[in-house]
Amino acid sequence: MESISLINGLLLFGALLVMLGILSSLIATRFGAPLLLVFVGLGMLAGEDGPGGIVFNDYHLTYMIGSLALAVILFDGGLRTHLSTLRGAVGPATLLATVGVVITSGLVGAAAVHIFNIPLIYGFLLGAIVASTDAAAVFFLIHTGGLELKKRITATLEMESATNDPVAVFLTMVLAEIILATADGSAPHADVLALLSTLASHALIGALGGLLGGLGASWLLNRVNLPGGLHPLLAIATAVMVYAATSELHGSGFLAVYLAGMILGNRPLRASASIVTVNDAATWLAQIVMFLVLGLLVTPSKLLLYAIPAGLTALFLLLVARPVAVWLCLAPFGFTWREKTFVSWVGLRGAVSIFLAAIPTLSGVPHAELYFNVAFVVVLVSLLVQGWTLTPAAKLLKLALPRTAAPVQRFEMDLPGQLALEMVGYPVLADSAVMNGAAVPVWARPAFVIRRQNILTPGQAGALKTGDYGYFLAPPDRVRRLDQIFAAHAELLTSDEPFFGEFAFPGDVKLKDVVAFYALPIDRDVGELTIAELFSARFDGKPDVGDHLPIGGAVVVAREVDEDRVTRAGLQLDAMSAVAVQSALRRKLGTFFNRLLKRRND
Repeated sequence: MESISLINGLLLFGALLVMLGILSSLIATRFGAPLLLVFVGLGMLAGEDGPGGIVFNDYHLTYMIGSLALAVILFDGGLRTHLSTLRGAVGPATLLATVGVVITSGLVGAAAVHIFNIPLIYGFLLGAIVASTDAAAVFFLIHTGGLELKKRITATLEMESATNDPVAVFLTMVLAEIILATADGSAPHADVLALLSTLASHALIGALGGLLGGLGASWLLNRVNLPGGLHPLLAIATAVMVYAATSELHGSGFLAVYLAGMILGNRPLRASASIVTVNDAATWLAQIVMFLVLGLLVTPSKLLLYAIPAGLTALFLLLVARPVAVWLCLAPFGFTWREKTFVSWVGLRGAVSIFLAAIPTLSGVPHAELYFNVAFVVVLVSLLVQGWTLTPAAKLLKLALPRTAAPVQRFEMDLPGQLALEMVGYPVLADSAVMNGAAVPVWARPAFVIRRQNILTPGQAGALKTGDYGYFLAPPDRVRRLDQIFAAHAELLTSDEPFFGEFAFPGDVKLKDVVAFYALPIDRDVGELTIAELFSARFDGKPDVGDHLPIGGAVVVAREVDEDRVTRAGLQLDAMSAVAVQSALRRKLGTFFNRLLKRRND
């Protein structure tokens, strides 16, 4: 009975930790704290030096939990990566994920030799452990807080973080084996070609595993009739199987599971809405559990012994090693200095580094405690410094798009028997674009409207009204285009002005012609652009309905977008601009009537 009571107690405590982790997201969001750091902190509080007093030092269990969690997280990242966003990002991301990791590892390793007074091979091992960016941290921090970046930057950062793990794992494994194979820790003669061949085979097997796994999972999900709710579980199980099978074949399981998710996310897929929703929840759970376990594993009293040298290593990584690697790797691809500086700063370290730091312990490498504690400090510094300054850095470098990612409430239903369309529904809000002049795209076919608890056909309902719920049949790959039409845009509302202003213009009108009539100041270079060209330039070629830009004291708003091109826009004037326009119009009318009177007198 005591063993049963112990099991129940462990289940209760584990559930309580997860619940605290979930509820802490509210606090983290309120104060802007990096949420992953909150999960780690909860784990440390529950550990042996905290109030929980739990002694946890099972590195094998940690490795298994970390592998499972990273497989789910990378699968979710691939599932949300659309091939159209990867344009221009494959080359720089690949170079960062390979050469960049090697450069970072070498520079940090050389610095670690002097900081910790250890042999060079041990320094390189430490460099390899902290060299890769973390997909969980990058995906999470980029997509929270409403920050939107240019597609090329976002795609480069996400693809790099998802694909640089194989190189870091390979370097860590090889360096650990070299250390174990020598008595004094000095590096033996290594066949560089053999190492490169092994690395290439890992990547090739990983790519093939991801390709076959993604295509096989797509075929299975689209042809097997399962009870409701089982498709998402089958997708997650397939992802874990792809990771494990590829790893067993000595390939990169991390690369394989990311590619499998990317293939599924870019193909017609049955129950795609529920798969994405459930996988999102599974990713949250994986992040919470993984960081809680990592927090449990660390001992803060031991961590303090390494705090100062580990902090110096973290600062060297953030301020020297990562920037050097990024600037060298991105030099051939035409990135601006602002973009390279930002990519350098978003080299977020996370669970992967701590996960890799467990390998020396499992392998019996000397100084294993040093690797783990240093990696943990590096992750803490990265989450604190980089995680907390991500949004300010993007704004300071003028790389944040002038768009606030508005949350939208969307209801999705898969339609059995076909994959070309799915049904989506939205609550109709007073401050949404659709209620302020925006038109629903023609490819979104109205299905029905719920109004005052009554279901109406589109003909019966007529125009949408505030408080309605509108349901549409739409292609799955275009559903996100509807979000901006039904999302709230409260930042554009004022007490006495409509959402899109009073004046509408087609997208092919030049800005200089618009501002000249309203006497608004504008730069000459910008004035030569059409409204559509301006939105395309400012929003990385992907403007949405509701996007807005300040123009000479006024605001121009995208009202209709067709194939990523603004076809109609509205000009909204603030109070001072309205006064200026009235004055300009009075002057023009006065000049006109004076000329008319002069002609009559003549």
